[in-house]
Amino acid sequence: MAHSNPLSMEKSERPRFEVADIFRKHIGEYKRAHRLSYEQAKVVSAILDCRTPAMGGVLKACAECKRWEFHYKACKNRHCPKCGAFEKAQWLEAQKKWFLPIHYYHVVFTIDHVFNSLVAFNQKLLFNLFIQIAAQLLKEFGQKYLGGEIGFSMVLHTWGQTIQEHLHLHFIVTGGALVSSPTGYRWNAASRKFLFPVKLLSKQFRNRFCFELSQLWADDDLNTNDGALNVQSMVTDALSKDWEVFIQSPLYDQEKLIEYLGRYIFRIAISNHRIIAVGKNTVTFKYFDNRDNGKEKLMTLSAMEFIRRFLSHVLPNGFVRVRHFGLHHGSCRAKLQQARRVLGLPFQLPVILKLKFLDWYKSIAGSDDDPRLCKFCGNGMMLSMREFGPVFGWRLKAHTALGLLTSWKNVFA
Repeated sequence: MAHSNPLSMEKSERPRFEVADIFRKHIGEYKRAHRLSYEQAKVVSAILDCRTPAMGGVLKACAECKRWEFHYKACKNRHCPKCGAFEKAQWLEAQKKWFLPIHYYHVVFTIDHVFNSLVAFNQKLLFNLFIQIAAQLLKEFGQKYLGGEIGFSMVLHTWGQTIQEHLHLHFIVTGGALVSSPTGYRWNAASRKFLFPVKLLSKQFRNRFCFELSQLWADDDLNTNDGALNVQSMVTDALSKDWEVFIQSPLYDQEKLIEYLGRYIFRIAISNHRIIAVGKNTVTFKYFDNRDNGKEKLMTLSAMEFIRRFLSHVLPNGFVRVRHFGLHHGSCRAKLQQARRVLGLPFQLPVILKLKFLDWYKSIAGSDDDPRLCKFCGNGMMLSMREFGPVFGWRLKAHTALGLLTSWKNVFA
């Protein structure tokens, strides 16, 4: 399991190196040797342009000292290491509507790595198959072992700590189920040490996934790279192994659940803060070795291999990797209300107030200072003077020169 800080995306320190730096230096060489998909090309472009004149922005000036500076827009691409922190906080805040005063389990499904090459050619199809089978099994086990409807939310991850292919699903599962009977509803709580028989769940998941995959192959629905991928051999290999579904007993109380979820929602393959060195043709980054008690270690890859690994985790356009099921699904709001009632909460779902950016920023910065205060005089507010669109070509050079000149003036003013 990952050991990264759930607030790692919101660190106030600016990282020394960024994925964008690696792209600027090496993406030309990479594209000469590899063909980028449409989605990958969009991601590369967004990361390169993020918070640069190419995105456009706002010219701001201090109401007191009159010094001014450019603020460039973010790309807001879900694969960008510099974007998504506030969006993640907003999403997590909204999830409070399904919080119940119970314990929650963390469940992880992983498919065998023998299928990695096949997944690369059938991403959307096999991602959806993976999610569908895991979710259906959880629903079935909820009915069988708890006698009712459980609630769970899921996020798809395609990477491991070293950015290698590692397809797995993180689920947050209610430690209990809403049971319907002729006399009404009741809550059947699971113990804190046992949710479902993990060996049976693992075996059924392996068998069902391999069976459904074989059906897709028999129906000629899989891209096998012109027959280069031997699906039957993969299935035979996978069935000969024991698959392991991981079920972690509850470690967090309700107050810390939001922080717990933050470890897995809206994460990307690697954050800029993990990159510690960029050489002439290499990239070195930090990772946690889960096979060595989670020790922090360093890994150095060639720039070409780093880019390949990073881009291999770009999701298909429009693919939804965060999903809700059972009591957490929008279609089950009436059942969720019944669960709240039998657990002693108000029947009506809570009204979730929209998260305000200033409040969020102050909370992660650990300071009550207004971020809009002028960084030069510390007294005036930086006010928006005018917006400007994307800057390209000769205008970009002029804009950059003007920005540098302004920076020097501000420093020595």
